[in-house]
Amino acid sequence: MSERVHLLLSAGRGPQECTWAVAQLVRRLEAGAGRDGLTTRRVETVPGERPGTFRSVLIQISGTGTARFAASWTGTLCWQAPSPYRTSAGRKNWYVIAEPCEVDAAHTAFTEADVDIVGCRTGGPGGQHRNKASTAVRATHRPTGIVVVVDTERQFSQNRRLALERIRARLEQNDRAGELAVRTGRWKVHDGLVRGDPSRTERPRG
Repeated sequence: MSERVHLLLSAGRGPQECTWAVAQLVRRLEAGAGRDGLTTRRVETVPGERPGTFRSVLIQISGTGTARFAASWTGTLCWQAPSPYRTSAGRKNWYVIAEPCEVDAAHTAFTEADVDIVGCRTGGPGGQHRNKASTAVRATHRPTGIVVVVDTERQFSQNRRLALERIRARLEQNDRAGELAVRTGRWKVHDGLVRGDPSRTERPRG
């Protein structure tokens, strides 16, 4: 089975040279992946202020050996070269953060076949008819363990319908929370850049 990793390269809050460094490092990464027989695809790019630069690039790497290759490009990366924009800049080290990240949150498909429904009796307002007739519904969604109990209606069929609707709503709510967690995790990468002590340093060739 082919491996697949999504790697996010970000200039963080660095100067414009760091957005230039992202572009250089992405091209170097893509070339190295090609030599290793891996496939790359730019899933998402956020351009920098200058043409051809990027504040961030989300790149998908796939193929046998992807995990090992991605690990060699993970962490603080350094592009070592003079600034192309400021001749007076004494710095030659421009840092970029690269971290694996999730792209899509898992979604739980809803189907009634995954829900166990049993009749039950509940107390409270509504008279003895409801309790004796067991019109309340206890519904359990097996894949997630979500359980709801509905006894608001006098008919079992109506409580059953409401129970299914509530489980569907809970699943949708969980999916939205998962999507938010994925987005939050990606934003944290941008703020995780630590300058100095890079795990990998690249330089222009020739």
